[in-house]
Amino acid sequence: MKILAFDTSTEWCSVALDIDGAVASQSVLAGQKHSELLLPMLHGLLAEAGLTLRQLDALAIGQGPGSFTGLRIACGTAQGLAFGASLPVVEVGTLEAMAAQALAPGDVDGVVACVDARMHEVYAAVYAKTAAGIEARIGPGLFAPAQAPWPVAAGRYLGCGSGFAAYAELLQARYAGRLVAVRPELYPHAEWIARLAADKWQAGQAVAAEAVEPLYIRDKVALKTCERR
Repeated sequence: MKILAFDTSTEWCSVALDIDGAVASQSVLAGQKHSELLLPMLHGLLAEAGLTLRQLDALAIGQGPGSFTGLRIACGTAQGLAFGASLPVVEVGTLEAMAAQALAPGDVDGVVACVDARMHEVYAAVYAKTAAGIEARIGPGLFAPAQAPWPVAAGRYLGCGSGFAAYAELLQARYAGRLVAVRPELYPHAEWIARLAADKWQAGQAVAAEAVEPLYIRDKVALKTCERR
């Protein structure tokens, strides 16, 4: 099984190649240069492995939520590559990928994944570790920081993502005494997108190139003058 994964949903650009469970990855703080960096990074990983696109089983992307521009870059790139190489695409939620990374050490029961959505809001979700893997207790949504989703079951929960940096005081008050630790530096990394995509691909959850679409959640990115008052 060979899956090439990438994520451009945040200021980071990351790529990963999963070959039968062995994952090679790269990431760079891209700022607004994702469109310049992504393809060279992908081709570099394939070259190192001695593979071509047509030798892959699937592509995988961070579907969102995240930066609107970043999500469009990922989806557009995936569609172009998938059409050209006749590959399916596995869409992986960015918050789920963060949760997988946070849960990997095995010392917590669940994760509140929270990403800065700008406009005084966050994208957030709650995930728990189960015998079957990672399960969404509260799916991805858009929230005011003071109303971010609360873990619905008892256990040791970790907070992760840029939301905990952007709205530290509000989220600290919201989750006071409920989170065992906070890791604001975690972001959706292609390595974890690739790992999750492998299971999703085997479960038949890949889609055709023309069906790939970003998960925006928010349906507007700017406020009218009257709305800003």
